[in-house]
Amino acid sequence: MEKTILIADDSESIREVVKATLENAGYGVIVAVDGADALEKLDGTKIDLVITDLNMPNKDGIQLIRDARGLDDYKFTPILLLTTESQAEKKQEAKTAGATGWIVKPFVQDKLLAVIKKVLR
Repeated sequence: MEKTILIADDSESIREVVKATLENAGYGVIVAVDGADALEKLDGTKIDLVITDLNMPNKDGIQLIRDARGLDDYKFTPILLLTTESQAEKKQEAKTAGATGWIVKPFVQDKLLAVIKKVLR
């Protein structure tokens, strides 16, 4: 059965690249333009993984993670941060909020897919 991944990023070009990468690998993709849009899409729909940017308008990635973890349907859904940030404090804040992992942009498609495969086992 096809796995569904929600991607949240305010950059249209990043959304397009990530979407194409995931669809080419056989995943179903739901796209959100920011954290608030992503939270609206966490409406009980079966989502196997969330990939979110950190810095977005309306709701950043860390707040999205906190909000998602508060929803029964998504309490244990893996969430990856895909961001240009790499500071240890931000990583710790994300981990505390409930992030499963962290991928730094620009990303290598094969590495992204390898991480996804690992968290979706």
